[in-house]
Amino acid sequence: MTKTNTSFGHETYLSPFTWRYGGQAMRELWSEVHKRRLWRRAWLALAEAQQSFGLVTAEQVADLRAHVDDVDIERAHQIEAEIRHDLMAELQTFAGQCPVGGPILHLGATSADVEDNADALRLRAALDLVLDRLTTLLQSLADQIHRWADTPAMAFTHLQPAEPTTVGYRLAQYGQDLLMDFGELSRVRGEIRGKGLKGAVGTSASYVQLLGSSAAAQELEARVMAALDLPAFPVATQTYPRKQDWLALNALAGLAGSLYKFAFDLRLLQSPLPILPEARALGEWAEPFGRRQVGSSAMPFKRNPINAENIDSLARYLAALPRVAWDNAAHSLLERTLDDSANRRLILPQAFLATDEILSRATRLVRGLQIDEAATARTLNVYGTFAASERLLMELVKAGADRQAMHEVIRSHSMAAWAAMATGQPNPLPDRLSADPQVTAYLPPDRVRSLLHAADYVGDAAERARQMAERINEACCVPTPQSPP
Repeated sequence: MTKTNTSFGHETYLSPFTWRYGGQAMRELWSEVHKRRLWRRAWLALAEAQQSFGLVTAEQVADLRAHVDDVDIERAHQIEAEIRHDLMAELQTFAGQCPVGGPILHLGATSADVEDNADALRLRAALDLVLDRLTTLLQSLADQIHRWADTPAMAFTHLQPAEPTTVGYRLAQYGQDLLMDFGELSRVRGEIRGKGLKGAVGTSASYVQLLGSSAAAQELEARVMAALDLPAFPVATQTYPRKQDWLALNALAGLAGSLYKFAFDLRLLQSPLPILPEARALGEWAEPFGRRQVGSSAMPFKRNPINAENIDSLARYLAALPRVAWDNAAHSLLERTLDDSANRRLILPQAFLATDEILSRATRLVRGLQIDEAATARTLNVYGTFAASERLLMELVKAGADRQAMHEVIRSHSMAAWAAMATGQPNPLPDRLSADPQVTAYLPPDRVRSLLHAADYVGDAAERARQMAERINEACCVPTPQSPP
């Protein structure tokens, strides 16, 4: 008999998901032992239902129930090494532990009647873990949105300074995306279905043969699925529709996309790269950095945004997995092919473990997010004057000026001011505009200067940010904190 090594250590290849990425609860859910326990639960549920039809005795069911958790991986792998079929190996292992109940195990079933119902249970439980982690992240993000709702900051479009926003309003954009992900993941979770009991090609022929009628076969299926607390697809082939896997992975990839953007933006805002000499640096946001954390093996001063980079790295990988699930669904020819089997052992657990790690790191980033208010104010002071020129233009027109003429006046002064700043001079735009007679013919110089102060040119950003935080808390069933006076 061939002996299979089931003891793994670091002297052989291990997936990073085995120990580095993802949480223990998610790893246990996708473990070999848990999968086989779910298989045994399905076999037990089938035997219990068949007992009610007189096909199985109470003693046989009791024998199975007594050993349903006695998974023996080593024995199952020894058998699999000979017969080359993992489910049959587990079936023979289970049957060997049950001298009374073993002979009736798997009566009428095909492999997917067991495997696909177990996979659906794992999908649903894994989505529950994801939704729990996402709820925690959203709650933390809502707190930060409230905290920073009123703090003005420079907004950027095309990676160029645009107009002011607030830190809380920027955070609210991520919250809105994640709230959409929460809704989609919840929808997918609510639609998870098992194959049910439909036999080799989905016609339930074996069960009709055993029980004598289609009504009895459907009743058997209903009892088994009730015991598993899992609804079944109304029709199936040999497997449940592989489109279900694609829907689940697509929802995970959507969540990863939202957090990829958040992490990438954080990396940009943590960067000290200068845009103009006057600005000197951004450095407005930073991820938390431990007291003994090492940023670089070569450069002791480095504080690299390693968590944000890790999120983007794993999210980029996760984004590729729905394509494999798409192929599995599209290429499941006629009543089934087996070319999905090997990759499903990879893409399903890895997609959820990558998501688990992404959510864990994102939650730490949000909770420990460092906002440098001085750097934020400095960037706003440098570029905000240009943005506030839009407000000056509107007030000039309200005072009776020609909109097109004033636009050209402001544009001309702005270009000259940009050129001056590029040589290291202070921003001359307020002085130039408040001294221009075409402008002061409609507004006094002091009024011109006050209009060019950009910190309060944020519209209703703070109000909308708080409203989004309230929506998040309502979705997560958390009381909204009181806004500051």
